[in-house]
Amino acid sequence: MAGPDTITVTAANFKSEVLESTVPVLVDFWAEWCGPCRMLAPTIDLVATEVKGKAKVGKLDIDSAQELAVSLGIQSIPTVILFKNGLPAGKWIGIRPKADYVNAITAAQ
Repeated sequence: MAGPDTITVTAANFKSEVLESTVPVLVDFWAEWCGPCRMLAPTIDLVATEVKGKAKVGKLDIDSAQELAVSLGIQSIPTVILFKNGLPAGKWIGIRPKADYVNAITAAQ
């Protein structure tokens, strides 16, 4: 459920892809059974294409990374978190317009 420019984030690669990234990373926390998550997915893929080369955009399935989701305080999905230098720099719960994410990434660069 990811576009060509969207990375798949897992518990195994979270540290290398997100926490150790030299560019901002937007992570969409989702689950297959979540209707609003499926509605947000195309927007996240569009953001990934728009910021390609300037930031990374990924999706993390919370069902396969429950401990990680809990440790990050994910209580409802979709939740999108922007990480900069390994730390959360923005957080959105629910569906937001593409511009919200792109503007936050641009401001974090």
